[in-house]
Amino acid sequence: MNTTLFVIATITAKPDQAQPVRAAIDLIVPPTRAEDGCIRYDFLVDNNNDHRFVIQEQWRNKAALEAHMLTAHFKALVESIGSLAAIEISELSLLV
Repeated sequence: MNTTLFVIATITAKPDQAQPVRAAIDLIVPPTRAEDGCIRYDFLVDNNNDHRFVIQEQWRNKAALEAHMLTAHFKALVESIGSLAAIEISELSLLV
């Protein structure tokens, strides 16, 4: 199935870890936006909690997302923030 896929990644940094988490995510935004299959990649911060970040993504299809997860920049991000934050990923499909 060739359906657009939406991803919401919520990253909550541990106390005193917001800056390193933010810096690590900042590094992957440009190369991710340049990927073939990336339609949208927005990096947001919660206005009420500066330790909570959200990445709002839109991918051409599941294959494009899977290719993203194999990139060096994505793997480096996961490795660098894995112990600094809680990460929740939701994959969503458009209904209408």
